[in-house]
Amino acid sequence: MERTVTHLFAFGLGYSARALAALLARDGWNVSGTATTAEGAGRIADLGYDAHVFDGRAPSASVSSALATATHVVVSVPPGDGGDPVLTHHASDLAGEHITWIGYLSTIGVYGDRNGEWCDECTEPAPTSDRSRRRLDAEQAWFAFAERTGRRVEVFRLAGIYGPGRSAIDNLEDGTARCIVKSGQVFNRIHVADIAHLLRAAVDAPPSHAIFNVTDDEPAPPQDVVAYAAGLLGVPVPPDVAIENAGLSAMGLSFYAENKRVRNARIKEALGLSLLYPTYREGLAAIAAERR
Repeated sequence: MERTVTHLFAFGLGYSARALAALLARDGWNVSGTATTAEGAGRIADLGYDAHVFDGRAPSASVSSALATATHVVVSVPPGDGGDPVLTHHASDLAGEHITWIGYLSTIGVYGDRNGEWCDECTEPAPTSDRSRRRLDAEQAWFAFAERTGRRVEVFRLAGIYGPGRSAIDNLEDGTARCIVKSGQVFNRIHVADIAHLLRAAVDAPPSHAIFNVTDDEPAPPQDVVAYAAGLLGVPVPPDVAIENAGLSAMGLSFYAENKRVRNARIKEALGLSLLYPTYREGLAAIAAERR
């Protein structure tokens, strides 16, 4: 009997998708994915994966060819004003029965501002920024695609992503860390290894829910995270800077305009697992340990 080869295709084989790709490749999966430029595709190829260029402006013949053998698809490219570019240009390629699972990486930003209150997957989305409204529109487009085609589509709403190379540890080491303070402000986070861990579990789990919040257990003030990282490194904590004096860009200010605590019970109950790094403390400690 011929062995079925599992094949992950990632639209946007970037930081998060590469963490998943590494797990699956170790299990013998074929992995392919896209970058927006030839240079980016070259970096994907250097990792040993099949690389394609897809900039979202037109369909790609090489992407269509690769999708003909794909069994699982992760979509992490952002939607534009005209909608999700993957659906715009490659919906027909994704409709075949050989594709058994599609994971769409969205954002907890779709919940908008909750004045620091808790929310979960049953909370009605109320995005306040244009980028989060586009994400919600894309989620709905993917669910419509699933209804139309019968494909299994699951949406993963990610918190702020951190991990090796992208953390308060790294920011302290390169001199860019800041303790920006806004009274009462908290953020959820998620370690990139937990994203991969959870997506891997979702691929294997029987269908249960269409939406999962992918967050840590402890939403926390950003200045607390920086202070903890500084303690791990044994360096001074940067001075507090009031948000009104921080000189943030419009995008930076938009993140601080939303204050919420996001529950993650569903990923534990439905997928039957625990987080590798349940709070920023464990995650930062692991990153610091790698420096030693």
